[in-house]
Amino acid sequence: MRLTVAQAVVTFLANQWTERDGVEQRAVAGCFGIFGHGNVAGVGQALLQAQRTGSVELPYHLARNEQAMVHAAVGYARMKNRLSALACTASIGPGSTNMLTGAALATVNRIPVLLLPSDVFATRVAAPVLQELEDPRGYDVSVNDAFRPLSRFFDRVWRPEQLASALLGAMRVLTDPVETGAVTVCLPQDVQAEAYDFPDALFARRVWHVARPVPEPAAIDRAASVIRSARRPLIIAGGGVVYSEASAELDAFARATGIPVADTQAGKGALSWDHPNSVGGVGSTGTPVANRLAREADVIIGIGTRYSDFTTASRTAFAAPDVRFVNINVAGFDAAKQSAVSVVADARAGLTALRAALPASYKSDMSYVDAVAAWQREVDHAYHLGHGPLPAQSEVIGAVNDACGERDVVVQAAGSMPGDLQLLWRARDPKQYHVEYGYSCMGFEIAGALGIKLADPSREVFALVGDGSYLMMAQEIVTAVADGVKLVIVLVQNHGFASIGALSESLGSQRFGTSYRYRGADGDYDGDRLPVDLAANAESLGAHVIRCRGIAELTEGLKQAREAERLTVVHIETDPLSPVPSSESWWDVPVAEVSTLDTTRSARTAYDAAKRGQRQYL
Repeated sequence: MRLTVAQAVVTFLANQWTERDGVEQRAVAGCFGIFGHGNVAGVGQALLQAQRTGSVELPYHLARNEQAMVHAAVGYARMKNRLSALACTASIGPGSTNMLTGAALATVNRIPVLLLPSDVFATRVAAPVLQELEDPRGYDVSVNDAFRPLSRFFDRVWRPEQLASALLGAMRVLTDPVETGAVTVCLPQDVQAEAYDFPDALFARRVWHVARPVPEPAAIDRAASVIRSARRPLIIAGGGVVYSEASAELDAFARATGIPVADTQAGKGALSWDHPNSVGGVGSTGTPVANRLAREADVIIGIGTRYSDFTTASRTAFAAPDVRFVNINVAGFDAAKQSAVSVVADARAGLTALRAALPASYKSDMSYVDAVAAWQREVDHAYHLGHGPLPAQSEVIGAVNDACGERDVVVQAAGSMPGDLQLLWRARDPKQYHVEYGYSCMGFEIAGALGIKLADPSREVFALVGDGSYLMMAQEIVTAVADGVKLVIVLVQNHGFASIGALSESLGSQRFGTSYRYRGADGDYDGDRLPVDLAANAESLGAHVIRCRGIAELTEGLKQAREAERLTVVHIETDPLSPVPSSESWWDVPVAEVSTLDTTRSARTAYDAAKRGQRQYL
């Protein structure tokens, strides 16, 4: 089949499928892109030809920011439990390097995304071309080499003959739950337009089986032995439980054993918040109930978690002197963390096998029902604080939680809201809670919400975004409006970086450089508030905007937004200094060891005391 390299890429991707548990779906369901001189006549022409002729199906979505389109692809793939992904094409130079942050985010979160950055001329006939980086160390170096450490698979197609191996290698990693992340195939702009006689077999319908690795029986026996000896075990449910669709198995295991279940940011919703074994988030921004149980636990059972510093409270969460770990994870790299007894397996398969290996008589001694009930009363109080004159952020979260139906989705990524959400949000569905907290990337929220809605249009999607994140990246409002994608964006305006402001204060840095104000006479940003109208900005991008003053208006605004047929921004101002319940936990952010500032010296004393609680778990 004689095609250009770009036409071959599009044709190949349109014929790739995944299958798990007998269910097939497209492996690459569409392509985000922004065209420039590096890809307009290559991948751009191929996508146009596919659309005009109907020869293959690979829908194209015009994005407004290259980083944002990768975030949207991450939202899509996570919503699809990593069984379907999107491709992203960008032009040479800045168009491609704008995708680097998105690549890092995808790889950190173990989410499949296919990146197709354009590259310099393979022939070098016109070198240096516009936007080419010239490196005196060699002519084969381009800015796209920056993708190498950020990608789980990287290749550059210098010749059409190399395309088949590059595409098959890319698909292998995209469909492997252990290896997956950003997959980068660089396409030199002249090679994209070059024709070649490709073998027909390359474009045959290909189904990639996504396996559920079963645990080794001996590993299950070792894990069951540790759990049988435990009196105070605690389960930590991570994102792997959600991706493997193992909520029913976790439910059955928890009910049978009585073991309490805490969750990570990626695992929230694996069990409904009102499940009798659910104790909420664990770690630096977890609930005090889960963190008390974590401190007392003699065995931690980690299921599908990578044990980030927030989950372990910078290795202070699990304080029992003899604490041991049992980890079920599809990746051996994660299963072995904390010197655990590791079970390398799919979460669903691992839970099923582990439950069968435990005697029916086994029950945990942990008592937590009364503590959970008391904590939920605290959550109710935080949701209805009556704070003034501006409302508290916890009240906004409560209003959004109440407005969400069981299958609706809340999206967040950065600032103070991820912590408040893990602490307070009541998730009722494994896909209701979507907080990107592996990379915690400001600007993910609106773009990620777009991808989520594309993945499942039947759900209402609420993007909670602070003013800091909004100013980082709001352009995909235009993309959503152009494609008729309905989102609800809750824009929380508190005139600065609320999260870093609070952290700065706790570390003795006095909220320096965290307010959106005019520069004052002393050189600091402590003058009057800036006359920034983000609601007007959103309106100028094509959004319908509802301005709210207070929680009563917010409640009504959310109701209207949910019922609306087009993208709606609900704007509300909040008090950045409003209180939030304590997680009774810690996060390791080093404080200056010497300082002339009393606030910094005091913070360093507290830091040194907290450091004494850190463990290596050897």
